[in-house]
Amino acid sequence: MANHIFILIAVMLLAGVFGGLVNFYLQGQHDPDTTSLPRSLVVGVGASFLVPVLLDLVNSELILESQGDPSRLLIFTGFCLIAAIASRFFIVNVSDRILSEAHSAKESAERLQHDLRIIQNNLMPLIETETEQESGVDDNLGPLAPEDELDVTTANVLKTLGSGRYIFRSLAGLCHETNTDESTMVKTLNIMVARNLAGRTMGKKGMRWHITEKGRRALEVSIS
Repeated sequence: MANHIFILIAVMLLAGVFGGLVNFYLQGQHDPDTTSLPRSLVVGVGASFLVPVLLDLVNSELILESQGDPSRLLIFTGFCLIAAIASRFFIVNVSDRILSEAHSAKESAERLQHDLRIIQNNLMPLIETETEQESGVDDNLGPLAPEDELDVTTANVLKTLGSGRYIFRSLAGLCHETNTDESTMVKTLNIMVARNLAGRTMGKKGMRWHITEKGRRALEVSIS
């Protein structure tokens, strides 16, 4: 494998030099004053060494196939030579392709992080519900502080959140089950969220509310 890598490097170097020379003489016919041999050689070699990057972007296995097949190595040499001759266009094109791939990867990572946050928010109430608390914690709840005492509406909504068949409840479902109008329910839920008695999460079907661990404890104390 090491010998094959050295062969590929030699192929890319020679193809880059030869392609740079061809590019130099082709450009010299049209604009000899701005044509530079060293610049043509450097750009040609650079473009030739970008060929493996392009092959990787298009998921080509030409480099591996060329290890035991001289005809595939000849094709690889041709790609390097073409890249060196059309070095300016090739370098710009490959650079744009790499930037596009990087941008797509960044967008995919951002979408994945967003989905993971949604999943985490949805799983937390389930984890809190199914996780056993330390012994003795539930036996010493004690009375609620005056600012934490529940009014009738809040206690009713909290009881509905904690005893229904669904963990995540919709606004319409809560209004129907508690026989409360929508404006009162929204105000009550906002107060409960501010007091950390309830939580809310935005899913594919819209906003949903759930009871928190603090809400469960407050409900247990108010019932007892």
